[in-house]
Amino acid sequence: MSRLRISKWFACALLLIAVAAIVFAASLDPAIIGKDYPDQFASFKKTAIDKDSTPYGGSKPYDKLERNPALKRLYAGYAFAVEYNEERGHHYSLIDQKTTRRVEVAAQPGACANCHAAEAPELIEQMGWENFNKTPLKELSRKLHHGVTCVDCHDPETMELRISRPAFINAMTQRGMDVSKASRQQMRSYVCGQCHSEYYFKGENKLLTFPWQNGLTVDDIDKYYEEIGFSDWTHGETGGQVIKIQHPDLETWSTSIHAKSGVSCADCHMPTIKNDDYGYTDHWIRSPLLTDMSACKKCHPRSEKLLKDRVALIQDRTAALLKDTQIALLDAVDAIKEAKQSGASDADLAKAHQLYRSAQLRWDFVYSENGMGFHSPQESARVLATSIDRARQAQLAAVSAKK
Repeated sequence: MSRLRISKWFACALLLIAVAAIVFAASLDPAIIGKDYPDQFASFKKTAIDKDSTPYGGSKPYDKLERNPALKRLYAGYAFAVEYNEERGHHYSLIDQKTTRRVEVAAQPGACANCHAAEAPELIEQMGWENFNKTPLKELSRKLHHGVTCVDCHDPETMELRISRPAFINAMTQRGMDVSKASRQQMRSYVCGQCHSEYYFKGENKLLTFPWQNGLTVDDIDKYYEEIGFSDWTHGETGGQVIKIQHPDLETWSTSIHAKSGVSCADCHMPTIKNDDYGYTDHWIRSPLLTDMSACKKCHPRSEKLLKDRVALIQDRTAALLKDTQIALLDAVDAIKEAKQSGASDADLAKAHQLYRSAQLRWDFVYSENGMGFHSPQESARVLATSIDRARQAQLAAVSAKK
């Protein structure tokens, strides 16, 4: 083959790659797809509004550490003790990930981009699953430009719902479930759950993994972490090994009466909006408390005030239980510290450390979930009751270990 032919072939190949890159980038831009779905796109753009708040959430990024100073001690030694703000809407999923102080105080792996960047599926295909996850986030960030977009949940060709994140598929496959055979109603929760779930970084390659091998309850997840001997960090005050739970929304919902009744995430957070003579799905994904509760009224024909009062009752009770749990946890922390100061060794405190780890994991499971108990009220109360009990047991074990 002549040099001229090789040069032409190479130029054509580069052109095709460039065109493919442009097409791919265009498919990630919600404004492109939004031209064909103007109502959905107009509502999605409202996720950029960050001034709305509810008593326990919303899109206003308040400082959780300032509002709840106990968090600094409970997360002592971990990046969440440095900065922990209320999450903003999907528009900010990548922006806030890049700018949080947590990525400055602790090196983050590319695995974090799985759910914060629309480029993730394509980069995984190019780089391979292991390389994508283990690449430092700071290095990977140069290739990340879009947060959550249409293609994260929709096939760009058909607009059918799809799972685009391998970690969710892997976890469901391990549980014997084929997501390709899921019903549309199931998919209306699965597309959310591929990111709104508890996870951890597995092994040296930091593979994003969902701890669902034993099931989705907090007890199943705790058992899994115990079986593999995993911990997220060494607690800065107790010196014990602990777990940081991350937004277990799908897991919590899965134990609820809503889940058992076939109600999906989208039914409540993305209701149908009537527009003249047709309806469309509202893509301003937010709490129903920031609406007229129309999503709830489809099944619960009551007044807006009555429905909001019911939610407030559940959330206030959960918040009160969380405060009681935090008091018990910090009492355990103080008891462990006092025991260590008296000369107790880690071996002497093994039981106290184990009980504290189990208690904090359960508190964090409810605290880090985004519904303040509403996604599964009875289960949330049960989990916090268990957390309080184990925290007090940890306190007693520490007192018994004092020299």
